[in-house]
Amino acid sequence: MLDAAFAVQEGRRAALTDNRLDKLEMLAAEQQRMLEELSDVLARQQREIDALKARLSLSDDRIAELEAGLPAPGDETPPHY
Repeated sequence: MLDAAFAVQEGRRAALTDNRLDKLEMLAAEQQRMLEELSDVLARQQREIDALKARLSLSDDRIAELEAGLPAPGDETPPHY
């Protein structure tokens, strides 16, 4: 009788351990999925940043070209003085 009760108790303990292990495995799988998703988002954002930096550099070059074509500021007094 005592052996049967012990066996039942051990069976319950094993079931609880299996249940906890299943929960931990599901949690680990969910965290892995989230990590991969965040990695993809980070890679996409880095590509966008690189593209924006390239556009900014082109804009800076264009502004420099336009400023080079402007007359240099002189020490002239404005006409309203």
